[in-house]
Amino acid sequence: MIRSMYSGISGLKNFQTKLDVIGNNIANVNTYGFKKGRTVFKDLYSQTVAGASEPGGNRGGVNPKQVGLGSQLATIDTIHSGGSMQTTGNTLDLAIEGDGFFVVEDGTQRFYTRAGNFYLDAGADAGATEGTLVDSDGRFVLDVEGNQITVPLEATSLSIGQNGAVKYVTEADGLTGEQVIAIAKFNNPGGLTKVGGNMYQESANSGAPSDELTPLEEGRGAIKSGSLEMSNVDLSEEFTEMIVAQRGFQANTRIITTSDEILQELVNLKR
Repeated sequence: MIRSMYSGISGLKNFQTKLDVIGNNIANVNTYGFKKGRTVFKDLYSQTVAGASEPGGNRGGVNPKQVGLGSQLATIDTIHSGGSMQTTGNTLDLAIEGDGFFVVEDGTQRFYTRAGNFYLDAGADAGATEGTLVDSDGRFVLDVEGNQITVPLEATSLSIGQNGAVKYVTEADGLTGEQVIAIAKFNNPGGLTKVGGNMYQESANSGAPSDELTPLEEGRGAIKSGSLEMSNVDLSEEFTEMIVAQRGFQANTRIITTSDEILQELVNLKR
């Protein structure tokens, strides 16, 4: 069987993966905190027809003769560039301007997210006087000490500063909150594992976040209350990449078709 057919098949598989990534990016164009993916290819391997030879006294050197045997998937990167900010006016809608992730917890599992659409629940116990800051799936938002963030249900003038400080006033005694929302920062955010629901988990290659979790410290971004970070998907870029992927897919199908026609001619030689 001729080599070009198998090269074409590998190209079809890779461009199908590229289209899958593009489709996911476009589907999440309005998903808060979503980070787009990027597909990177590399050549598979090459069959050496003739090796290289070094120059001699009477003859110069000869380069190797190699035939490539297709392509393969190198990486599917997650691009962690910042998305645009959408102003909502809701105090509990938070966006990170800069690097870092909000830290949320579900039982014993810890997750990281850029989606800051948070809410106050009614408290865990009947007759509770404090609400807990949670995400849309009920995971607890953590402070710099690793504790849940609670706010009295009777609190007024709730505000969240750029440094993550949660402040409020109660009518009874005028208490002011002192908890600070945590922001985790990773050396390699591209190594985080997507687990769905706008959530990431640390992996062997992302490393663990540093012990410092305070916003605005050690390169962490500022928290913007009343705003949400939109997806960083650029539709014009995605549609351009879709055209490239479509044409690449079509070109590889043409390679397979042409290879099949050559094989058909070989079979017809017996007539």
